Formats: sequence, C-alpha cells, structure tokens
Amino acid sequence: MTVVTDTTRSPFARLRPTPIAAVSLTDRFWQPHLERNQQRGIPQLYEELEAHGVLDNFRRLYGAHDGPRRGFLFTDSDLYKWMEGAALSLQTRRDARVEALLETAVAAVLPAQGADGYLNTWFVEERAAERWRRLETDHELYCAGHLFQAAVAWHRLDGDRRLLDCAIRFANLIDDTFRLGGRAGAPGHPEIEMALVELYRETGEGRYLALATHFLEASESITRPEISGHVVRALYFMAGATDAYLETGQYWPTIEAQWRDLTAHKVYITGSIGARYTAEALGNAYELPNERAYAETCASVASIFWQWRLLLATGRAVYTDWLERTLYNGFLAGVSLSGAEYFYMNPLACTGREETDPWYAWARKEPYQRQLWHDCTCCPPNAQRLLASLPGYFYTTSADGLWVHLYAASEATCQLENGRSVAIVQETDYPWRGEVTLHLSSDSEQPFDLHLRIPGWAGQATVLLNGVPLPGVSPGHYFTISGVRRQETVRLALEMPVERVVAHSALAGNRGAVAVQRGPLVYCLEGVDHQQHDARRLYLPADASFTVRHRPDLLDGVTTIMADGWEADDGERPLYQYLSLQQPPHFSPMPLTFIPYYAWANRGPSSMNVWVPLRSQ
Repeated sequence: MTVVTDTTRSPFARLRPTPIAAVSLTDRFWQPHLERNQQRGIPQLYEELEAHGVLDNFRRLYGAHDGPRRGFLFTDSDLYKWMEGAALSLQTRRDARVEALLETAVAAVLPAQGADGYLNTWFVEERAAERWRRLETDHELYCAGHLFQAAVAWHRLDGDRRLLDCAIRFANLIDDTFRLGGRAGAPGHPEIEMALVELYRETGEGRYLALATHFLEASESITRPEISGHVVRALYFMAGATDAYLETGQYWPTIEAQWRDLTAHKVYITGSIGARYTAEALGNAYELPNERAYAETCASVASIFWQWRLLLATGRAVYTDWLERTLYNGFLAGVSLSGAEYFYMNPLACTGREETDPWYAWARKEPYQRQLWHDCTCCPPNAQRLLASLPGYFYTTSADGLWVHLYAASEATCQLENGRSVAIVQETDYPWRGEVTLHLSSDSEQPFDLHLRIPGWAGQATVLLNGVPLPGVSPGHYFTISGVRRQETVRLALEMPVERVVAHSALAGNRGAVAVQRGPLVYCLEGVDHQQHDARRLYLPADASFTVRHRPDLLDGVTTIMADGWEADDGERPLYQYLSLQQPPHFSPMPLTFIPYYAWANRGPSSMNVWVPLRSQ
C-alpha cells in the first residue's frame, strides 16, 4: 500500500492515510499536471541525469563506467528523489517506459553498495577516509535519507525488496556507527529523520525510529522556539520532528512554536518561504522581499510535507489551508505548464530583463524562465515526487469516518477503520468555481461521519445533505456531517469573491499595495498582458471593481481577473527630490489583466508583480 505518510499504526495520529492508487483524479486542473509529470517530466529528467553523469557516478564504482565522478557531492540524492517520484507515479498509472527507466536506475545503484552497507558515490577512493567527518556540510546522511524514501516507495509499489534491502543495510550501518557506536554528530542537512521514521513504519524495526530521535535530539533546533536558518533544512527538520511526534508523542511544544513563528512572520502570501539568497535562509520576522525572494521550490515542497504531517496529527483545517495555499501557488509556480521545466526560486516580482548582478545571475538566469536542468538539481525531482503523490493528499480516514481535505473532480474508495468501504465521487470545477458535489456510497448500513474542509478563504459557505441545508458551517474549519448512511449526496458551495489582500504594516515593501486572490489562487500582473510594459509600474484603483472571466484558450485554461487601472511614468524625474518640489508621475489608463501566479513566465520573458500599488482617483 503506497501512501504519502503511513500513519496507519501511529499512536499519536488522528488521521489515517488513503492509498495513492485508491484515488483517481479526473479533473481538468490537477490531472493534466500529473499526466505531464509522468509522460514528460520524469522521462526528461532521467535523460538529463544520464547526460550529466549522475548514474555513471554509481557505475564507475564497479567498473561499468571509466570516467571521473561528475557533479556536486550530493547528486546521489537527485537520482534517489527521481526514483521515488517514478515509483509514486506508477501507483496512479502504469507506464512501461517509466518502469523500464526505474529498473535501469535501480540496476545502476545496487552494485555500488559496499560490503559493509555504505553507499555514497562521493566518499570513495581517496575520499573514503573522510566519511562522517563533515556532517554539517557534506550531505552524507541527507543522501542516505533519500535512498531510504526511494526504497520504501518502490517496495510499496510491487513488493520488490532489492532496493529496500539495500536501504536496510545502509541504515543498520548508520545506526551501528552513531546511536549504538557512539560517534558524535547530526545531519547538517536534515532529511534522514523523515526517511528513518518511514523506514520504521515499513519494516517495523524500532531501531530506525530510535535513530531518528537520536539525530533530532543531537540538534539544538529541537528546543528552539523560532524557526531560522537554511529554509529547506529547517522545514525538513520540523517535518521529521513531526513524524517522530506521530510515533512517540515527543517534541510538540517546539513543533507548534516554530509553526506559529513561520506562519505569523516568515511566509509569503504564495506559501513560499525563504527571504535570503545568502545561505538560502529564512530571514528575520517580516523580512519578505518580493523581487529578491529566494522562495525555493524545494522549500514549498518541504512546507507541504510539514503541513501534511501536522494535519495528520491534529485534523485542524488551518494546516490544510496553508498546504493548499502553498500547493496552488508557491509550489506549482515552480513547474512549467509543459511539465518538464522548473524554477529554482520563485520571486513575487520580476523585471523580465537580463540580470546584471553576478551574485543573482548564477541562479536566476534572467530573463527569468523555467529550465530543463539546474546544475543544483534538487528542485525538479522534488517537484516530480510531490506531483506523483498528490492523489494521496485528498482523503483520509479516522476512528469516526471520512475526511475530505482538497477539492478536485475525482473518484476514490476509502477503507474506514471499522473495515467498511466508502466510495466517493467528487464533481467540481475547482479551483475556478466553488461548487462541489460529493456522491457517497457505502457497503454497510452502519453510519459514519463525514468531515469537509471549509477553506479559510471562503467568503461564505453552505452545505446541503440530500438537498437539505445544514447549519453551523464556518470557514477555516472542518464541518462534520454525522450519521452519513449508505448513499448520500452532499453539496458544498464556497463563495469565491475577488479579494484584495493587504500585508502587515511591518512588511515595508508591500505598504500601499494589495495582492489579488480568488479562491485558493493568488494572482499577478504580467507584462505580456500589458503591451510588455513593466508590470511593477501598474497601479490598481483603491475602489476597483473586478470582472472574472474564464479563458480556456489561455495558459491551458485559466480564470482571469480584469480591472481598470493605470501605468505610472516618471519620465525624467530625479531619483530623489524634495517633497515641496515633487513632480508626480504621469498616469495613463491601462486595462489590467490578472492571471494566476502559478502560470506566469510560460509565454516567454516578461515582467511580473504580485503586490500591486493602489492609487486613489
């Protein structure tokens, strides 16, 4: 049974997973992304990994390739993430080409493992003596963790133990070295903690859970009330700590404190995280620059991992709301509509011109566009494995019934904890429209509870059971329908007004500006829709009225938002001037067209802006 996170027997989990294969997405929003991910993205990235020597790094260890090792010291993890994504994608749809590529990858990896279980293509030959010496910087345990996750995903696909046995041998060596052997150290780049807990869940071997908690407690982050430092490391660490909580009940005060700090002070409206290029770090409270946002795609993936585990622990809708915000905006912007090109960073404003500062140009590659390959290619396989697992995020079960977390046209069969089966057919055009119809049928007359998430963004929401309105519906919470029986029809109507969102006054760069949001989607202005004028110089009336229009011909089909606005032109205005002598800019009328943020930069280089300045008439 392949699930996103296996809390089936986790004592501190409120929710239990639904297998990925039990959910079939039939919608026009997510299903095309999943298809392109499997048919284009996964095969294309495999070819890139081959072309850049990542698989040959393994082959050279047993004489199947005679070239030098290529790439960064952590490239093993890129292949392991690709393998996990490929295995997860096969849960939704079997594909002979992907199966063959996955088999080739596994065949390249297995012979490279040492007799003692060690497996890493960097710390070999003259670097073999350096093993375990620089855990803070050298990603050894990080790479091992991604191997473990790939192994679990492949084992759950078909029961093939080859990669799982490889992972077990390596995990045993790590446990013998650190927890049992007394060697000091903790992962500089957390990831192995999540992987060890999932390996424990898959094998039932308690030493892996013990090793995960050993590494967590070796880090000062386990008691820190504020989240800080390298973004992906911090989020992976907290996701691993939450996994450990689900099994042991430990660490909740730190988990909750860091989550509050993150969501109150350090996250973009898109759900993206990461303010600083330097050290790929979070930054201080309210430090959220737009044009220089780091906002790495991997950080959005890590945030979704964490929010999901928090949801499994508590059943609280606030975690699902943040998961959804990140999924539809900060994460999805990192993947092209073609399914094969990726952003590393996801800024909230962009010039659309070539970057001249070499410090930023190394990564932004202005004019900013998604790419097939990044030399540091952590983000593409991370995006692929999340997309491949997405059906597993829609539904869970608990002791009292069935939970619906995300909305998309789909069909699913869920096994409740009492053994009964519930089939659910979801009809909706979400996220473009807020009407959802759920057809439920059960194999038993025994009643159960249905928990529907009412998104926090909803202006108003109504729920009808077999045509009868139900009272007490509140956005930002799960609404429980008790006593659902053999066959029921539930209709959910979510109001989707166009909202103008203002930022906290401490976000200096957003003062006097608004972001436009409708439903779960954050919108932006792009130069290509405005005669290639600079989107950062477009203004929205303070009393703007909006027109909503679905455009099936645009960007694979999007709902646009239109308003009358202005373009500012300062002409030859000085860089600075006395207020008493101020020459105000000239404003020209400009019809504004907002598109979903995730879809920007799919029509060539262009300026872009999320936070639009307001102008009074």
